[in-house]
Amino acid sequence: MGQNLMESDIAKYLYEIGLLKRVKRSGWWIAGIDDPESVAEHSFRTAIIAYILGQLEGVDPERVALMALFHDVGETRISDLHRIAQRYLNRKEVDQKVMKEQLEKLPDEVASHLKSLFCEMGDPSSIEAKVAHDADILECLLQAREYQALGYGDVADWISNCQAALSTDSAKSIANGCIKVQPRDWWQGLKA
Repeated sequence: MGQNLMESDIAKYLYEIGLLKRVKRSGWWIAGIDDPESVAEHSFRTAIIAYILGQLEGVDPERVALMALFHDVGETRISDLHRIAQRYLNRKEVDQKVMKEQLEKLPDEVASHLKSLFCEMGDPSSIEAKVAHDADILECLLQAREYQALGYGDVADWISNCQAALSTDSAKSIANGCIKVQPRDWWQGLKA
């Protein structure tokens, strides 16, 4: 691959990833939220949560954080589809096709590493993937709690469903804390 072509292909990929800053998480529209978080905002906090969960669960926190960081990059091409929409398509097949096309023009070593992260996310025997999935769910629970604090009552279903879907002890424990602590409690006492 010529240097100029490779630079152009990487630039195109990075511009594509930037679209995630504008792609909204569509499930929140069902709960009545007019301007929900973007996929990029969700992925950022998911990666932070994944790193923490990885540490607490004794698995490779960097790998888990990378899985979480890249877990929704395909949504640049298919948008964020809420669960009702996902009932009507084979999401795994679509995600694989998008991933393949997104990675085909990246340098081989980059594409290979990102493909391995993507494949591992779909591997139910991977403990790192299990932790990354819990990070994704836990981030949704946190966001639902934040929307709830703003007065959106319809998110209660998200909170209970997320809490029930967690599988690791660390994620379950943190979720319990998130239920007890109000989203604005973090800054109490810092103004003094």
